[in-house]
Amino acid sequence: MTAGEQAEGPYVVGIDTSTQSTKALVVDVATGRVVASGQAPHTVTTGAGRESDPRQWWGALLSALEQCGPFARQAAAVSVGGQQHGLVTLDAAGEPVRPALLWNDVRSAPQARELVERQGGAAWWAERTGSVPGSSFTVTKWAWLAEHEPEAAKAAAAVRLPHDYLTERLTGEGTTDRGDVSGTGWWAAGPETYDEEILGLVGLDAAKLPRVVGPGEVAGTVRGDALPFARGTLVAAGTGDNAAAALGLGLRPGTPVLSLGTSGTVYAVSPRRPADPSGTVAGFAAAHGDWLPLACTLNCTLAVDRVAALLGLDREAVEPGGALSFLPYLDGERTPNLPGASGLLTGLRHDTSGGQLLQAAYDGAVYSLLDALGLVLDGEGDENEPLLLIGGGARGRAWQETVLRLSGRPVRVPEAKELVALGAAAQAAGLLTGEDPAAVARRWDTARGPLLDPVAKDHETLARISGVLSDAAPLLEGTPVTD
Repeated sequence: MTAGEQAEGPYVVGIDTSTQSTKALVVDVATGRVVASGQAPHTVTTGAGRESDPRQWWGALLSALEQCGPFARQAAAVSVGGQQHGLVTLDAAGEPVRPALLWNDVRSAPQARELVERQGGAAWWAERTGSVPGSSFTVTKWAWLAEHEPEAAKAAAAVRLPHDYLTERLTGEGTTDRGDVSGTGWWAAGPETYDEEILGLVGLDAAKLPRVVGPGEVAGTVRGDALPFARGTLVAAGTGDNAAAALGLGLRPGTPVLSLGTSGTVYAVSPRRPADPSGTVAGFAAAHGDWLPLACTLNCTLAVDRVAALLGLDREAVEPGGALSFLPYLDGERTPNLPGASGLLTGLRHDTSGGQLLQAAYDGAVYSLLDALGLVLDGEGDENEPLLLIGGGARGRAWQETVLRLSGRPVRVPEAKELVALGAAAQAAGLLTGEDPAAVARRWDTARGPLLDPVAKDHETLARISGVLSDAAPLLEGTPVTD
C-alpha cells in the first residue's frame, strides 16, 4: 500500500512474538487488509538449554512497530500472540531475573517425570489441567529453576509467559489469558483457576502470577508516550501462538490444522474439554471460550532442513523410492515423549540416493503429526474435510506432497502468511466491534487458499515407520536428560 492510499479503518495491531522473531501487522478492521508490517529477530542460546532475554523481545517489538510507520500510531487496539510455555521471571522492578527458559528447553525432563510420579500419575494431571506435563511445560521449568537456581527463583517477584511480558510492558498490568495459561501446568481446566495444590507442590505463590483475563475483556490500555501507540489505546488479553493461529483461521469445531514450523503441531477447536492420559494430546483452552486439543513435535522444518544441509541438497530435492525410515528426533522429541532421543535411520543401502533419504526425513516428521491427529479430533469432524496446512513449510512442494500422500485427505493452504499476528489482530478488532475474534477472521476470509485434491494414502510407508518406531523403542530413549 502506498503512502497516498487510504484503508477503511479503524486499524488494529496484531503481534506475534515467536521463538526467533517478533512480527507486527497493522490490519484494517473493516476489511482485514494488512496495511503495514514489520519484523525483527531474536537471539536464542544453543547448547545445554534454549534461553532468550525477554528485553530483546521488547526491543524487537519496538523495531517491528517502527517499520509499520504512521499506521501503527493510528491503531485503536493491539494484541500480542506469543510462543507458549516459556518461563519469564521478573524482579520487583519488573526486570528479568535471568533469561527466559523457552518452550524447547528440555532440561526439565527429570522434573516433569517427578511431578507426574509424585502427584497422582498421568491420568490425574490430564483430568486436572487438561495435559500431562512434559519438559516443555512452564510448571516443570519452574521446578527446574527452583532446584538448580534457587536464588533466581527466590528473587522472582513475578512469573510470566512470553506474551504476558510484552502485554505488561504495554499496559503496566500483569495479565494473561485462558489460552496461554492453560499450557503452564498450574491452571485447573475444570474450574478455570490457578491450581493451589499444584502451586504448592512446586513452591510457587499464586500472588506472583498474572490475572487471567476472560475472552473479549480488555487487559488494559497503553501507558506512556514512548510507543507509536497513543496513550489509552486498548490492549486485548493476547494469547499463545497456537490459540492465536486458531483465531487467525476463524476455526470452527472439528476442522483440523497441521502447522509446519520449527516445531510441528496438529490441533482443532472442540466444544469438549480434552483430557488425554497418554500425554499425546495437550488439552489447551482456546482463546475465545472453546478448547484446543493439540499435539506437538519438537522436530519439523528445522530437522528436515538440517538433513538437507548435511546432504548438500536443496530442501525440495526429494526422490521417491527406497525402503528408508528416518525418525528425525534431532532435539529429543515431544510426540512421542522422548526428550533424550536422537535421530534414527534404518533401511540404508548402496543404491539409496540422497533425495530418498531427504524424503524419508519428511515422511518421519509428517508421520508423527498425522499419527496424533486422530487423538486430537477424537471422532469430531468430517474425514473428507480439508486439512488446513499452515506455517513456514506449508508452501513447500515437498511438504505439501508428503502431507497429501500420508494423510489421504484434501489439503487447503491458506494464502494468509502471518496467522498468529492475524489472530491477535482479530482479537484486538473484537474489542472494537464486540464480535467473536474467530468470526472477525472468517469475515476477513483468512483461510482462503488453494485446495489440493487428495491422493491415494501411502499405507506402506505409514506401516513401515510405525514398525520401526515400535521395534526401536529402547534405542529411541537415547541418553536420558539429567539434572
